[in-house]
Amino acid sequence: MEAVLATSTWRKSSRSTPDNNCVEVARPAAAQNVVGLRDSKNPAAGHLTVSAAAFTAFLNSVGR
Repeated sequence: MEAVLATSTWRKSSRSTPDNNCVEVARPAAAQNVVGLRDSKNPAAGHLTVSAAAFTAFLNSVGR
């Protein structure tokens, strides 16, 4: 999974602040059932991987 996310396109939150105080998200085409999350200020620090279902539930709970 590390290699798949390393080559994925990471997107910043649409609510990102100008000083990059936000989260980046990646949804790799090769693994449709996972979502990667990382700190935009320090992408080299690594990322979290969660299931697509868990991420969708999170977005629904915070009111997209």
